[in-house]
Amino acid sequence: MQATIYLPPLFHLGDLGLTLPAAGAIAAWLCAARAWRAAAGWLLVFGLAIAVVAASKIAFLGWATGWPALQFKAVSGHATGFTAAFPTLCWLLAGRCAAGVRAAVALAALALAAGVAAALVRAGEHTRAEAAAGWLIGAAVFACALRLTAAVPPAPPRTVGTGATAALLAFGLLAWVVEHAPLNRWMIAVALALSGNAAPYPWDHCG
Repeated sequence: MQATIYLPPLFHLGDLGLTLPAAGAIAAWLCAARAWRAAAGWLLVFGLAIAVVAASKIAFLGWATGWPALQFKAVSGHATGFTAAFPTLCWLLAGRCAAGVRAAVALAALALAAGVAAALVRAGEHTRAEAAAGWLIGAAVFACALRLTAAVPPAPPRTVGTGATAALLAFGLLAWVVEHAPLNRWMIAVALALSGNAAPYPWDHCG
């Protein structure tokens, strides 16, 4: 009897349990390279993107905001987080490659992020408008990351181990935090507290 290998859906690459730790790992890598301003800027723009996602979801849960004509309820957090973090991580890891190779790596990462957004739509997790909005916001964060890290030189071989260790520690710590933090329940609680409603609007409601 042939064994069946289970492959999780592509859109799970955008789970907060992966993208938030990845964002922390990027900041830790930049700190290890003593690129303090780039690390702070990265945390700011990534945090703002996640705040936009959370605000859009809280607004829908509390007041059923959205754009019914486009079937838009809230920005996709999976598409936003993955498109922001994964290309940035690839860009930094390819720092010692030739410029053309580095650009190709970044474009391939953005293409994979588009695949994650498409997988969200195909699985019925988000509409096209919601996934596209997430991809665009994430791509804007990546563009900011390119500007922020433009002056950061590639890590010399002797410091790569330090940066990798710091990144892995940050990833593991944040992965544990996200796993044990009821983020969805917190958003619902905030939406109900602000709106005064007894129950959140269901996700299949729009308009």
